[in-house]
This record gives sequence, C-alpha cells and structure tokens, in this order.
Amino acid sequence: MKCNEILELMPDLAAGLSAATPELQNHLQTCKGCEAKLDEFRQTMALLDEWQAPEPSPYFDTRLQARLREEAAKPALGWLHWIRRPALAGAFALMLVLGVSILQRGGDPGSRNKVATVAATPGTAVGDLQALDKNDDLYSNFDVLDDLSVQQDVNANP
Repeated sequence: MKCNEILELMPDLAAGLSAATPELQNHLQTCKGCEAKLDEFRQTMALLDEWQAPEPSPYFDTRLQARLREEAAKPALGWLHWIRRPALAGAFALMLVLGVSILQRGGDPGSRNKVATVAATPGTAVGDLQALDKNDDLYSNFDVLDDLSVQQDVNANP
C-alpha cells in the first residue's frame, strides 16, 4: 500500500471504526512516518473522548427569551426594504456601463460622425466628387436629367 492510501484510512483506524488489514499492518511496521501519524491521530481521538461540553449559563434561557421578544416587537420591514438594495445596485451598474461606453467612444457622442473635409478646387476630379456628394439628394430626385439623356440618344440616332 502507498502512504496516500494509508492517510485516507487513518481517521477510521484511530477511532476504531475499522480493523487493520495484514497489508496495512505490514506497511505501518516498515513506514515510520505513517506509524507516527497514526499515533498522533489516536492521541487526538483520546483527547476528544475526554473533552466535556461546558454547561450553559443559568441565565441563558432567560436572556434568549428576552431577545426573542425584542425581535418580535420590532416593526416589520416592508417590501420596499427588500427592493431598495437591488434597485440601487442595478442603477449603479447601469451608470457604470454608460460611463464606460461614453469613455470608449471618446467622450463626445457626436465625435464619431465628424469627418474632416478639405475643399478641393472645382473642375478637378476630387472637386466634382465632392459636389456630387454634396448635392446627392438633388441629383437623385432630378428626373429631367434622365429625360435629357434619352432625348439626346433619339436625336443622335434618327
């Protein structure tokens, strides 16, 4: 047997709840560490057998009854008392989440939507793209341009 297996059996051996097998006795004779540990367990069990629980104070019952009457006389706490702490904890958690999200976004809620624009000279490719982007609503709803392109195609191909 191994020492770890013996250590698991020692409390029962020391208390006399189980008998020692021949293999266990052989190990205890050869292993002085396990034998010393078993002797310590037996000494501890002997001390526990001698120990006597102290008697309670003669006034214990009187004081206990007085305390129970005091607790029963206290006004009952309403449902608001039980709701208040979780509600405060939830509000604090919500404020914490909002604060962290604002800090992650850079502090200013509108700062993510701002785009730096540089005015390009009209007539260049960048300037034309900026003009198209600026007047996107006007050009998307302007059906006259479509009609003009159709008329030009008809006139070009008679």
